[in-house]
Amino acid sequence: MFPERIGYIIWVSDVKAARNLEKYGCVHYISRRMQYVVMYMNSEKTDDILKNMRRLPYVRKIERSYRNEIKTEYSKNVPDQTQFYGI
Repeated sequence: MFPERIGYIIWVSDVKAARNLEKYGCVHYISRRMQYVVMYMNSEKTDDILKNMRRLPYVRKIERSYRNEIKTEYSKNVPDQTQFYGI
């Protein structure tokens, strides 16, 4: 139902020009101080989009975000240590 999306961090040299990245995908956050853009795009079209984005003069570097691959379900395999610190 929902398309698979992949996050990317795009390092830019001009933050005002980085607003134009909205036509390539969903811009989630723009950092003015550190000059990067966090954006999400459909996984089907990423190869073509990244090739076009690398040609832009204000794009310095493109990194893939691995946030959706980080394990968020934890199991408690470590015994509780609070019983040793009694009052």
